Amino acid sequence: MAPSHRGGQPLDLDAAPAAPVLDDDGRVARTGNLWTCVAHIITGVIGAGVLALSWSVAQLGWVAGPVAMVCFAAVTYVSAVLLSHCYRSPAQAAAGGSDLPSSEGDKTRRNYTYMGAVRALLGRKHTYVCGSLQYLYLYGIGVAYTITTATCLGAIKKANCYHDHGRGASRCTSDDREQHLFMLLFGVAQLVLSFIPNFHSMAWLSVVAAVMSFTYSTIGLGLGLSKTIGSVLQL
Repeated sequence: MAPSHRGGQPLDLDAAPAAPVLDDDGRVARTGNLWTCVAHIITGVIGAGVLALSWSVAQLGWVAGPVAMVCFAAVTYVSAVLLSHCYRSPAQAAAGGSDLPSSEGDKTRRNYTYMGAVRALLGRKHTYVCGSLQYLYLYGIGVAYTITTATCLGAIKKANCYHDHGRGASRCTSDDREQHLFMLLFGVAQLVLSFIPNFHSMAWLSVVAAVMSFTYSTIGLGLGLSKTIGSVLQL
């Protein structure tokens, strides 16, 4: 008797698996939507930068701080517009420097990476410059996140120690060895996470990161308001 599934229809165990749905350029069809795109943008643009935003604005002042935020917002907007225009490039222009498949419908080629867009539109020489700058940026941002994480972990440990033994307790001091330990732990965690396949395709991860960014902003706004209101009441 042939096995059957819940609907009562016979199930052919020897049948070939269904072919994946392909996009217009022969790649596996993308499954993202507007909301996952928004989550990715929030994660990439905001990220953990909101942690130092209040301090940075305070250093610039009430005039230069908002002006700087508006200027950087304009730069971000222009960059996003340029990237969206470079998402597809003419197949003829990309034929000399890219190995990406082209769309038969509109004779354009989809650029899957930033360096792919540079190679398709500007040539291979510019790709080397772009790649060098990209990897230099990744190195710098990796160092910055490692130091920031170690500093935050040390601050959390010190706050817990103050809560248990009183503020200013001598045992709550930290040294460089502790900071180095936190850096090593963060590096090990990053190494383990790097082995997860298709990590960049996890839409829920960007949603969680976006929620965390808004949480940081809300906490910072609440602390700032409480500090301001407290200072006004003391006058």
